[in-house]
Amino acid sequence: MLGQEPAYVVTPLADEEDLEKVAAIHGDSFAHAWDENEFTSLISQNGCFGFVARRPGSVRPEGLVLARLTVDEAEILTIAVDRHSRSRGIGRLLMDHVLQHLHSERALALFLEVDETNVPAVALYRKLRFSEVGRRPAYYPGPDGQRTSALIMKRTLRD
Repeated sequence: MLGQEPAYVVTPLADEEDLEKVAAIHGDSFAHAWDENEFTSLISQNGCFGFVARRPGSVRPEGLVLARLTVDEAEILTIAVDRHSRSRGIGRLLMDHVLQHLHSERALALFLEVDETNVPAVALYRKLRFSEVGRRPAYYPGPDGQRTSALIMKRTLRD
């Protein structure tokens, strides 16, 4: 609606205060989570960039994405949404910002890896026109000791 405030605002992941908060989201989302120091190290590397999503006026990020661009190919290093904010379109919003950034950088392709059992994420990536280009069998350890495969997915950005 006209004049309606957006549900979420996306900004670059650069603020030191955000790093502690995104590490907490990551820790709540993955068994082998990255800490604040790992995020600090990654975001300072050449070609790495990221975004956070938050409600307007809030200091608390509710989602994050970190990616790396090398020459003309990019990869999603991680993406996570706070467990209480899932299913609200935050993952899609973050991916849209990555794709816009890569378009402006004239990247040719974007790769990512996702646990085959993460049905919502796989559905989002397929909606965003990613296709499976590989598989790493028994890659992710599950909480029950079972291992699941990683899907390697690619989206071509330019023909």
